[in-house]
Amino acid sequence: MGNFIKDSSLGKRLGTKGVCITLGACLIALAGAGAAAYNKAVDELNSTIITDVPRAAEQADNKTSGVKRPDAPKDTSSEKPEDTSSMMSDDIRTQPNVMPVNGDIIAPFSDGELVKDSTLGVWRTHDGVDIKADVGTPVKAMNKGTVVEVKEDPLWGNCIVIDHGSGITGYYYSLSKAMNVVEGDRVNAGEVIGAVGDTAECEAAEVSHLHFGLKKNDSWIDPIEYIGIKYSK
Repeated sequence: MGNFIKDSSLGKRLGTKGVCITLGACLIALAGAGAAAYNKAVDELNSTIITDVPRAAEQADNKTSGVKRPDAPKDTSSEKPEDTSSMMSDDIRTQPNVMPVNGDIIAPFSDGELVKDSTLGVWRTHDGVDIKADVGTPVKAMNKGTVVEVKEDPLWGNCIVIDHGSGITGYYYSLSKAMNVVEGDRVNAGEVIGAVGDTAECEAAEVSHLHFGLKKNDSWIDPIEYIGIKYSK
């Protein structure tokens, strides 16, 4: 390009000095074009940043609260547990009470009065009824309920305690060692839970029998009267 300017008529008239001026002008023009392109690129970048920042801020402020993660566990802290007492109350009203065994009452409920114990020879209350029955006679649950205790007691022998609901608890004593239920079992009225065993040491002087007691709200009541059987004391 320098030779072209130098050989041209303009170059001959301007000489070497003119060539330098012309080159300088070209360089300034090129620099100006480069600066303009740079400034344009910066302006475009700035316009993008200025436009996007407020939009991003607006989106950041546009929050939705109370949204649970898909895998978040269900909150059960405010849920009430199932009321099993009402279920038990319905059970005891919908099934008839049955006698655990059929037989003569050889020792009635004393209702808080002291009676002479023929085995121990002492005066004490008799808080259940003794129903005469041969060893091995099946013993039935008086009504629906949940077995809450199965144990071997040193005085009462093998025992089963059943929560019959509505505040009623049944005590089945002097059973054989082979019992048909375990703690936690649900039973129905008339279901066989064990057999007469003649294992109550505190009533060993009596003939074979089932000792059967009932509590209502933790107070002893007459089982025969509750079941609804008439008998003479």
